Amino acid sequence: MGAYNKISKFAISMVVAVSGFATVASTAAIGAEKKSREEWKKEYVRPSEIPFPKENPYTAAKADLGRTLFFDPRLSGANYISCGTCHNPSFAWGDGLAKGIGHAMTRLGRRTPTILNLAWGEYLMWDGRFETLEQQALGPMAAAVEMNQNMKAIVAELQSIPEYRTLFNVSFPGKGITVDNIAKAIATFERTVVRGVAPFDRWIAGDEHAISTSAKRGFDLFNNKANCVACHSGWNFTDSSFHDIGMPDKDIGRGKVVPGVVVMQHAFKVPTLRNAVERAPYMHDGSLKNLYSVVEHYDNGFVTRPSKSEEIYKLNLTAPEKTDLVEFMKTLSSKDAPVALPRLPAYDQTVAGSLNVSPAAGPSTGSSAMRA
Repeated sequence: MGAYNKISKFAISMVVAVSGFATVASTAAIGAEKKSREEWKKEYVRPSEIPFPKENPYTAAKADLGRTLFFDPRLSGANYISCGTCHNPSFAWGDGLAKGIGHAMTRLGRRTPTILNLAWGEYLMWDGRFETLEQQALGPMAAAVEMNQNMKAIVAELQSIPEYRTLFNVSFPGKGITVDNIAKAIATFERTVVRGVAPFDRWIAGDEHAISTSAKRGFDLFNNKANCVACHSGWNFTDSSFHDIGMPDKDIGRGKVVPGVVVMQHAFKVPTLRNAVERAPYMHDGSLKNLYSVVEHYDNGFVTRPSKSEEIYKLNLTAPEKTDLVEFMKTLSSKDAPVALPRLPAYDQTVAGSLNVSPAAGPSTGSSAMRA
């Protein structure tokens, strides 16, 4: 879609060109369409395979290299922050903080988004400023407030480590260590980060005992009265769009990327609900403590302004209905095997290696502060 902005996959009524960007205005959500429970269940069947782009196809060697790079703190300027520092598998690939922490213990402006199921993602980060995982992999590395890395220096730093030279030559024959190949390897690994089968998946596959009666009522609410499906649709429970959901802060989100588009002011990426239980606190600003707080916000806790999404309106949920919704969202968490950390390649132990110790690379010239 290039510079065009995706707003909703539901009931598109018109396209309006504003300042060179196109945006889509939606009418009342088709999420209110009457379907039976069995019909709705068919909308959430898991895909059978992971998609990889033609320009960066999957290989096991590349994914293994990307996994090693992901957990290596030497990718940061000060050599102590890895991608895995903020994207901790124990927190469903988030960090459990309201706002992320970057270089020199800098508190960032937004909560760390998960990397779960991003193989199916579009327009990444809370404001959608990166179109591909390859771009996203490099963004935090180069950001002065995040990993504070000089992207020219990181190539020389990795080249000074013998095993990395070998690993890159295996994954990228004849090309070796380059910034683009660092991005491709990390992106390939990130596309393999997919949550396993959850109780919800077993239920839609036919196991009626996989989830509780309360959770089943919550599923019905999710797709009907609560209209969560208007944005959290499909097996991954996100349509990858951007909405102003009425959070009472000054962060304009997507509006900074596409200025002048009214509905994108204060709009943020719709996150997946997969394994949401492990990813508290919630929202781009980490201000909502648990899933009950989230439901309360959508019921009647939002602020009203010109950019507020048409999908956000007073729901008038009862207390039991709110409980049912939370019970349903709990069923989206899978219990996967623990993630084993890789053995990181060692520095050169030869005499030549003692003469070429790479210091922390430091920030690149003109590096700007970026937030999740």
